[in-house]
Amino acid sequence: MRTRNAAQAVLALAATGAVLTPPGTAFAQEPPRVDLRADVNRDGRVDVTGATDTAGENTWTVGRGAVFLPNIDDDSKRCPTAGPGGRPLSDSKLVACNDASDKKVNGRADAADLARVRSVPLRHLPSGARGSVTVTTGAAQSRVFLLRNGAWELLTSQTRLTRAELRAGVEFGVEGRDVIRDSAKWDGRVVIRLKVTSSSGTTSDSVTLRAAPLLTHHALQNTQQLLVTKVSGNDPWAKRQRAFVKQLDKESKAAGITKPLLTFDKYDDIWAQDFVEPAYLNMTGPDGKQRTMRVMLRSAQDREAGRELYEKLRGPNIGVVQAKGRDMQGWETLNSYGNLETVPPHVHNGRSFPAGRIIMGERKDGSGVRPSKEIRTLLKSQGLQDPLLLDTSWLHVGHVDEFVQFLPADTPRGWRIGIADPEAGLQLLRDAQRDGHGAKKMFSVPGFDELLPPEETIDEALGSRHLVTDNEMAARKIAANLEILKRETGVTDEDIVRVPALYTRGIVGDGAEPRVPLLRRLGGDGTPEAARKYGQQQLREDADGARAAAPAPTISTSAYVPGAVNGIQLARDRYLAPRQWGPLIGGKDIFTEAVTAAYNRAGIQVTYVDDWYTYHLGMGEIHCGTNTLRDASGRWWNP
Repeated sequence: MRTRNAAQAVLALAATGAVLTPPGTAFAQEPPRVDLRADVNRDGRVDVTGATDTAGENTWTVGRGAVFLPNIDDDSKRCPTAGPGGRPLSDSKLVACNDASDKKVNGRADAADLARVRSVPLRHLPSGARGSVTVTTGAAQSRVFLLRNGAWELLTSQTRLTRAELRAGVEFGVEGRDVIRDSAKWDGRVVIRLKVTSSSGTTSDSVTLRAAPLLTHHALQNTQQLLVTKVSGNDPWAKRQRAFVKQLDKESKAAGITKPLLTFDKYDDIWAQDFVEPAYLNMTGPDGKQRTMRVMLRSAQDREAGRELYEKLRGPNIGVVQAKGRDMQGWETLNSYGNLETVPPHVHNGRSFPAGRIIMGERKDGSGVRPSKEIRTLLKSQGLQDPLLLDTSWLHVGHVDEFVQFLPADTPRGWRIGIADPEAGLQLLRDAQRDGHGAKKMFSVPGFDELLPPEETIDEALGSRHLVTDNEMAARKIAANLEILKRETGVTDEDIVRVPALYTRGIVGDGAEPRVPLLRRLGGDGTPEAARKYGQQQLREDADGARAAAPAPTISTSAYVPGAVNGIQLARDRYLAPRQWGPLIGGKDIFTEAVTAAYNRAGIQVTYVDDWYTYHLGMGEIHCGTNTLRDASGRWWNP
């Protein structure tokens, strides 16, 4: 009877279109819909109530996608800079320490470096529900912390989230353990998955974040502070170098730079441009403000001065990165960062460089010498500033800053190229000779200590064996490099500032002697006497090596008149150039007059500082001997 009545009831319900739930499942629940979110739109807030951070949460582009910082600074200053008794630490121990090298969040400042990830609250969880988090991509390169009871704790495979935590919503913090070094091995992505298990089943959700790219500065970012080495010692050369530092400080203040000079004073390496390249990382912090970390990129050289980056600069919001491979055991001049400049932001031929593009020099003379492959790979792997290589084989030192620079401009593009112009330099001498001034001394610089001033005249310079041909060669090489820059950036002749320059032979394949008495790579204790002895020997060795490697006699040059393009952009409209010390005609230095006019036509005011005996005779100029910290607060994804 009961069976027949039940069957009749089923038929009756079926006739109405109702669907029956099998016995035992009448009150079964759908598994909870897990929703993990990150700051995909980069406004600093993880939106768990709306949809602003949902689209694209599992992809990443330059314009959209969550970002986290490689946490390589030292916010609490816990990293040692010396061993017991003040003994120097090994390079490996200096490198090993930063905020990401431990498994803690080192205070509030360190917590501010964490990118936030949050789960949408699950209000209707069955009792007994539990959650776990797994980093499915990039686990070895990152750490995830859980905010629990007001404190950050490291998330591990054993961490379980309670029902109460999942109902309230969980907050995580993500840090990178290093910058992206080789995108073929790790492209910077970290994928985090939240899994929730309950009596109603298991569900999960994932979000993707990417490490903030390590970026170099460009000339449109305002100069905030100057860096320079201040040498020790009481010899005349050391005193002269410190006088340069004092004059640099004066020029910095006159340009409106409010932060005091930052001086390196431990290792007496005067080439502050070369052993470090200031770079930066940034993201939008939890407070909605840009969170910027300066990163000092140490040159890939066996160069003791790079240690001071760890010993003096590393600290809150300042980290240091260096190569890990064998380049650190050598001393290749192309690995100095005078050989790295950055083209300002531009778009051309379908390629966009919102943070600018790096240029570096290589030797296209048959030797095949290029800058460190490890550093080039690191820079390219950031995905934004793909390095462009130019030919610097015609320069003895081989750095791009010896002939090209980038200048702010009130134009639609926003910048111009400043380029050394040897043809203009030769024309200045020819015009002076034509006007009857050929007997004037080529240089107006006075002597110093035991170094006598150059005695050659304009006639002798133009009639010398190599000066004209070497500068004609330099002009061809510069023109070829300029064509590459025009092709890659879209710059036209109207965007080019041609600055008079002259170069002279550094090494010559036929065995001629170099005219410069100091070497770019300082030898001994850095004094003129030690540098002269070391320099001449090393130049001969370099010449022998160049002849052995190159298929034909190698000609390389350095600045004859101090290289004006090898100066410092102090402010948008203010430029500091090396004093020219050119021929005096009518009481005026003809090179100073011409250089000043070139920059003035571009809307830039020029001042000068003497670097003849401190840097110029060492095959460098004031740009080579200084560095700049620039404003890095702008958004690289939306400049």
